[in-house]
Amino acid sequence: MGIEIVNNYKVLANNIGRLIEVSGYRNDYIARKIGLTPVNFATKKKRGSLSVDEIEKILKVIDNEDVEDYLMLEIMRQESGSDEQNISYDEFKSRMGW
Repeated sequence: MGIEIVNNYKVLANNIGRLIEVSGYRNDYIARKIGLTPVNFATKKKRGSLSVDEIEKILKVIDNEDVEDYLMLEIMRQESGSDEQNISYDEFKSRMGW
């Protein structure tokens, strides 16, 4: 179970840039909402050095159905090599702690 949580976090962290694009929010808006300058935010995003707390704040800002759908698709793609290839939306929400 712990490995699944870590793997799901990796998918989320690795796709944070794409999730922001899908959300429709601008980087400068998100930067201000999470307490970073736009330049600092862009640098951290590009380097992949956003902290867990910063990623959590970003997710709170960009939370919408399009983002959830995209994230669910990415997690399902990552798990396609496992024994359990398909999960219900309710199971996905449960796994993600939503």
